[in-house]
Amino acid sequence: MSPPARKLPPWLKRPWPAGHSFQHTSETLQSLHLETICTNANCPNRGECWGRGTATVLILGNVCTRNCGFCSVATGKPDPLDPTEPARLAEMARQMRLKYLVVTSVNRDDLPDGGAGHFRDCINEVRRQCPSMQFEILTPDFKNCREQALDTLKGALPFVFAHNVETVPSLYPVARAGGNYERSLQLLKMAKGLDRVQTKSSIMLGLGESDEQVEQVLRDLHGAGCDRITIGQYLKPSKDSLDVVEYIPPERFAWWKDRAMKIGFSWVQSSPFARSSYFAELENAR
Repeated sequence: MSPPARKLPPWLKRPWPAGHSFQHTSETLQSLHLETICTNANCPNRGECWGRGTATVLILGNVCTRNCGFCSVATGKPDPLDPTEPARLAEMARQMRLKYLVVTSVNRDDLPDGGAGHFRDCINEVRRQCPSMQFEILTPDFKNCREQALDTLKGALPFVFAHNVETVPSLYPVARAGGNYERSLQLLKMAKGLDRVQTKSSIMLGLGESDEQVEQVLRDLHGAGCDRITIGQYLKPSKDSLDVVEYIPPERFAWWKDRAMKIGFSWVQSSPFARSSYFAELENAR
């Protein structure tokens, strides 16, 4: 039997925003039949982000070829790529008057390039219709095609390249099935070699990791050339997902932010609700 659910602490409770911007975002996404990580992963920030008129688009379908314990995205055999998706994404960006767009995807281990060509096509089509758009892409690990994928993505520069290590290496067998910590570090290191690319990663706390393990992950990421880091609280997104082991208080996240800055990261987002794309549009507005 599963242990009883932990009571949500007060710092993780907040009202669900509404209003015109939230409704406009919702209606735009629905009308263009676009997927978001906000809904598919049951992100706790959806109300706030949509209320600000921004969303993180999920491309390459909404079915993942992996089954990570922390994630609620559906697993199975994905549909073929939709060639109309780049144009629909561009129309969304135009209607929502976006200046910064974060694009992520499911894992597509079934594709020879892991979906890199579709990332490129989406970026280029949005840029064609919205020339001043800035991009951040949050990619899978391109399991068997890292060099090919990065070579393909060169055709869509510039962008911020993000890939999440998610948790500490010892928890990969239960939290990130199919993933490989060293492979993720290597991908970030290789991406840093692209022209004018800032690299970014993210880690969740509250899955049972130790402080020493988190410290080592931060040092490993910095050693791989990672520029930016997001540190947030793991929150169980579905009944079948891994249970929360610990709720980390806000002051501890503040401590980790200071620690990450001292290690050498140029930008750090560290708070209970921090996620990879949370307030990402502000990173380049400094």
